[in-house]
Amino acid sequence: MNKQVNELGTEKISKLLLKQAIPASIGILVMSINMIVDTIFVGRWIGVMAIAAITVVLPIAFLISSIGMGIGIGGSSIISRALGAKNNSKAFEVFGNQISLTVGLSFFFVFLGTFFCFPILQLFGANGNIIGPATDYFHVIIWGVPFLAFAMMGNPVIRAVGKPNYAMCTLIFPAIFNIILDVVFIKYMNLGIYGAGLATSISYGVSGLFILWFFLSKNTGLRIIPKYFVINVSILKEIIALGGVTIVRQGTISLLVIILNYTLFKYGGEISIAVYGIINRVMMFALFPVLGVTQGFLPIAGYNYGANNTIRVRQTINTSILFGTGIAASIFILIMIFPTELVGIFTEDQDLLGLTPDALIIAFIATPVITTQLIGSAYFQAAGKALPALFLTLLKQGIFLIPLVFILPRYFGINGVWMSFPIADILSTLVTYIYLKKEIKLNLK
Repeated sequence: MNKQVNELGTEKISKLLLKQAIPASIGILVMSINMIVDTIFVGRWIGVMAIAAITVVLPIAFLISSIGMGIGIGGSSIISRALGAKNNSKAFEVFGNQISLTVGLSFFFVFLGTFFCFPILQLFGANGNIIGPATDYFHVIIWGVPFLAFAMMGNPVIRAVGKPNYAMCTLIFPAIFNIILDVVFIKYMNLGIYGAGLATSISYGVSGLFILWFFLSKNTGLRIIPKYFVINVSILKEIIALGGVTIVRQGTISLLVIILNYTLFKYGGEISIAVYGIINRVMMFALFPVLGVTQGFLPIAGYNYGANNTIRVRQTINTSILFGTGIAASIFILIMIFPTELVGIFTEDQDLLGLTPDALIIAFIATPVITTQLIGSAYFQAAGKALPALFLTLLKQGIFLIPLVFILPRYFGINGVWMSFPIADILSTLVTYIYLKKEIKLNLK
């Protein structure tokens, strides 16, 4: 299809991984900085309850938009393998079906969310003083979610066709817009939490429109062609089987958020939800290079698996785990040394400054081991093996973390919540290692 796609099967793995992972990492970094700056502005210019409101609402928006993410990752896995097998016509048809599914389903769930706003917010933990700002924030960002879903669908497809720099731009441009608009709407126009939501919603629109421009331009061989919008049932099943892994994972994360918010409120009150909001932002920022390696891994592994080049697939797995583990260990050291300084970036509230650093340290203790779990589950998705991909994807949040969040606070109070994160990381990594080692021995000789 183009030179960049063919390089996925020929170029040196370490060089190729860097070429794919660096733009992905930069994009995730900028997106994370955007989320962090957003939280800083909200925390300093609006207040603690606004941080808690965003912590409650954003998982709802991401749950709806995860439909696009799931369709994008599932479809891009098929596209990568189709390109590796030189089946370009299937790649076009898959992409057309991805667009139809994303647009239809995202708008359906947005309307559903709009009509059932209040019970949904309560379900996700908008209790006490949080419900007012959460409602204001939700009402405005919900209309940007279809654009976010479309962007999340298109981003992995752009990487699958060998254009990681453009995929990076889909994350950078909206982040820049959101930061600028935050200052305008919150600081200068004094629109409060509504202004924060408006800035976020417009930034989602920018991201979606950039994706649309890319696939209408001459920058890619995989273009938007209306005749492929007609749903093909066999392709639909394949997309859902693989994309369902991501959707179920996000659904599990949303269930985890509900349980977390209720547990945090029960054992630590509203301020504990704000503490988790800061920890969550630090996680997004700190782990951006590891997530970038995982995103860079997917198209390389998928293309070479489709080309039946098992040696390169195995090399890609080993190189990705090596790179990611080294990065994760470095991140762990920095967080252990500077927890108070990191928290101080977000807030001047003395209660938050007193509670958050210790919680942050506990939550990040197992960071050095997480790469194996991320790459292992990503491999099975890239290879089109839906059931093991689903199982491994659900390991941390669904199988280990949710039960731990239920159990540990009964014995350790609020610290039990923070302890749940590293324990879940270690257990899920051990199980993933066993699965991946067996897969390499049997199918990647």
